[in-house]
Amino acid sequence: MLESPTTTNGGLFSGAYDYAMWPFERAFIGAWRRRLASRVHGKVLEIGAGTGASFPWYPAGVEVVAIEPSEAMAARARERARAAIASVDLVVARAEELPFADASFDATLSTFTWCSVADPVQGLAEVRRVLMPGGELLLIEHVHLPWEPGRIAQSVVSPLWEQVAGGCHLDRDTERLVREAGFEVTERRQHVLDWIVELVARRS
Repeated sequence: MLESPTTTNGGLFSGAYDYAMWPFERAFIGAWRRRLASRVHGKVLEIGAGTGASFPWYPAGVEVVAIEPSEAMAARARERARAAIASVDLVVARAEELPFADASFDATLSTFTWCSVADPVQGLAEVRRVLMPGGELLLIEHVHLPWEPGRIAQSVVSPLWEQVAGGCHLDRDTERLVREAGFEVTERRQHVLDWIVELVARRS
């Protein structure tokens, strides 16, 4: 989650996050990360690196700049960065204020990040700014369900979930926001009854 705790207990959170996610990473999330990360090339920006779970999947020769707003999460991610076969540089930053020049990346990648960005509209505008024309936005994200009663249930539970899960919005329609930000979705895979999607979108 991008908006991870940055208080003194952030280190405890980052450690617990890895343990909690381990069975899901082994069962299916790791395969989804690998599929997206293996297709990138050139210079890549990872949004919301967390503890660096995607780093092992980047191919050799790729130059990765990964942002993460939590110092504690970034510290754990740096350990994984040192073991990656790709070049990975960690920067503590927010999606809404990317400290990079226009058109400086070939692709951006994120996994379960946009649900927790405080201002996803601004964040996606920043991603579009730093991508080269024709560059790809690749993401894995849980989204607002397209069917009822699941969609209603998400909206009811979301305010409480946001408080206990680091600002994560269960009912955020990230796919719609990506399209509205000026990206053309070229590939889409759905998982878990369309709750989770993999998207590849191109910057015009």
